Amino acid sequence: MGEENVDELLAREASEFTRDQEIERVLGCFALDAYSVLNLQPGCSKDDIKREYRKRSLLIHPDKSKNAQAPTAFDRLKKAEADLQDDKKREILDQAFVDARKILMREKKWTVDDERLKSDEFLTEWRLKTKDVLIENELRRRKLAKIQMEEEGRLKRKAEEELEDKRRQKERQKAWEDTRDTRVNSWRDYQKKEVKKRQKKKKGAVLG
Repeated sequence: MGEENVDELLAREASEFTRDQEIERVLGCFALDAYSVLNLQPGCSKDDIKREYRKRSLLIHPDKSKNAQAPTAFDRLKKAEADLQDDKKREILDQAFVDARKILMREKKWTVDDERLKSDEFLTEWRLKTKDVLIENELRRRKLAKIQMEEEGRLKRKAEEELEDKRRQKERQKAWEDTRDTRVNSWRDYQKKEVKKRQKKKKGAVLG
């Protein structure tokens, strides 16, 4: 094997190793923290998001990697980029970071101008606390969604029951109307019989 072929092979292996590392990194990130997935910090610009997404998506694209987990990692990367480009979703995520920072500062009894807030140690703690906040928010969201779903189900069942009651009432009304002639005729027959009975009784009284 020539020297050029060896260099080419080593380059391909190095490239594949880099792709595998990035796939592992993406999959190891907390999925609800889109900043982590794109390896960005809160406060970055939309251009930063686009640039980082393009760079990393090209690196782990399923068409460029033999890694079986590439499609999963690529989908997660794509979702993170979409979430950060969505102003409403990004605002919710940013608020989680703000809340986490406040919680840590309150726990540590630090002020906003404390230099320790800039330390790598605090940044790591901040990220972990944000993860806790995001999990709590997601659990709360799911609970509310479940309650809403149950309420919607209750209202739907109530509407269906009311509709069924109306259908039954309509059927009873129709049945009542359908038997009207029968009832009228039965009443007339009864009246005729009663008249005959009275006439027969009266005639018997006269003859007696």
